[in-house]
Amino acid sequence: MPNPPTATPPPAPTRKLTLEDRLLRKLPNWQKIDTLDLRITNWMGRYGLVFMRVGLGIIFFWFGALKLFPGLSPAEDLVRQSTWFVNPAWFLPLLAVWEMAIGIGLITGMFMRTTLLLLFLQMPGTALPIFVTPELVFTHFPFGLTIEGQYIVKNLALVTAALVLGAAVRGGRFINAE
Repeated sequence: MPNPPTATPPPAPTRKLTLEDRLLRKLPNWQKIDTLDLRITNWMGRYGLVFMRVGLGIIFFWFGALKLFPGLSPAEDLVRQSTWFVNPAWFLPLLAVWEMAIGIGLITGMFMRTTLLLLFLQMPGTALPIFVTPELVFTHFPFGLTIEGQYIVKNLALVTAALVLGAAVRGGRFINAE
């Protein structure tokens, strides 16, 4: 009986070259540049989530800790004016500890689901001044932002970073190019 034919493996998928790739290939020694770029990109893929998590954790811990010391947090007046319906004597320390807990969770990488839940529960409150005290957020509605408004809008970057981290809580990772 003859041996069955062996199947040849399918060719490795090739990625479509971007405009940036095509321009790179016009440079002298582009292979060396491409090799270096691949090494850097792989390093970023390997360590980027950790750096993002720890960096985000430092921001949350630091901003929270500032709220424990009256007059030290630049956000203190914004919080007081936009949450006039709660007593700042207990609300500011609660918010401070909440943010510090988020920071500790992110820095350590422990209890990430709980940490991200706390973060996502806290974030709508950061947008509250847009609706409650828009005069503190806008110089010219809806595009001109005050410093406080910029402070609030930058939270979009924090939320998107948290979304990326959330995608990895069950072991998701970047797939590096070859």
